[in-house]
Amino acid sequence: MIRSFMTAAASAAVLTLSSTTFAGGTGEEAKAMLTKAVAAVKADEAKALDQFNKGEGGFLEGDLYVFCAQASDGKIVALANQNVKQLIGTDQRALKDSTGKEYGKELFAAAQKPEGQFTEVKYLFPKPGPDSKPVPKVSLVTRVSDLGCGVGYYP
Repeated sequence: MIRSFMTAAASAAVLTLSSTTFAGGTGEEAKAMLTKAVAAVKADEAKALDQFNKGEGGFLEGDLYVFCAQASDGKIVALANQNVKQLIGTDQRALKDSTGKEYGKELFAAAQKPEGQFTEVKYLFPKPGPDSKPVPKVSLVTRVSDLGCGVGYYP
């Protein structure tokens, strides 16, 4: 009886965790995470980028995560989505979604705007997690110091 209860409790915990691990975030949650990321970059850029890449410090929650590229040359320096880690070090301006939309140029252009201005960019991109199929995504992007950082959500 106790063994059955423990198995049921463990199964419930796994189901709860798996459903929240890749739960969808909202636009408001994405903006809040981006605001937190801006503060982290201003406080200690190297530490912030390390946290963003590792998905630590509250910078990877469900399918919300921070990504950053250098504002000068578009080189991607932070990205927590395990499905696309290979993009770190590449020029975001070359990014196209599965429909051919050159969203990387839009992300880069958003990073050229004044600090504190949030720009919305829409494109198709894979969520973090086991399914790497591109789906609609909306990213909020802003300039912070010498970086363009963003957080996207999947509506």
